[in-house]
Amino acid sequence: MDGLRFAFGTLTVFPARITRWDRDAARGGMLCAPLAGLAVGLCAAALGGTFLLLGSGPLLAAVVTTAVPAVLTRGLHLDGLADTADGLGSAKPAEDALRIMKQSDVGPFGVIALLLVLFAQVAALFELYGQSWAHGAAGAVLAATVARLALTHASRHGVPAARPEGLGAIVAATVPTRSATLTTALVLVACAAAGLLSSPYDAVRNVLAAGAALAAAALLLRRCVRRFGGVTGDVFGAVEETAATAALVALSLG
Repeated sequence: MDGLRFAFGTLTVFPARITRWDRDAARGGMLCAPLAGLAVGLCAAALGGTFLLLGSGPLLAAVVTTAVPAVLTRGLHLDGLADTADGLGSAKPAEDALRIMKQSDVGPFGVIALLLVLFAQVAALFELYGQSWAHGAAGAVLAATVARLALTHASRHGVPAARPEGLGAIVAATVPTRSATLTTALVLVACAAAGLLSSPYDAVRNVLAAGAALAAAALLLRRCVRRFGGVTGDVFGAVEETAATAALVALSLG
């Protein structure tokens, strides 16, 4: 329960009183991160579906579905994406780049990253809702869940923290690789099972989309570790948004 509270207390605005703030709780929290994503995705799908039922059309439903995760996370992941983009784009040494990321303002790289990611998410969801409500809802749930699974991988052993303080330092290198692999297997099985409710094709597409999301997140994580010397809370936000966007884009193809 400490891990579950840690996951919901740090990754969502849902009322979850964090009873422990240590690396043991962080390990459990990062393993439970996909459950927090599942809750966020279900809320996003429910509101998007409600707008469709009210006759809003797929575009407005896509916008609403994109807005829900931002609201339910206080925009922290989007803020992390913008800060990470500014740090990566600064072309400065790691120490200076980390200092740029801690500043409260958003630079040009951050603005561009936010616009592209949000536009891509809305466009992909518009395509999915255009196919059917079920495809749009499934996409919202899958993207949110797999995006938090990417955080589990970002917390695995061998991924250091870039700073000695902050959320990144608490969760970095807490998750054993075997546990991350088992969690990934469970999430992929759930994605396939959800797709089978529609068709075998959707089961395969869900798994491929989840794989694409994890691959994109892994590439960004690797770049950030090389650039900054490790992970930070901002990097976690960037990894999450990258995975969510890649999942939605992959689902909209084919």
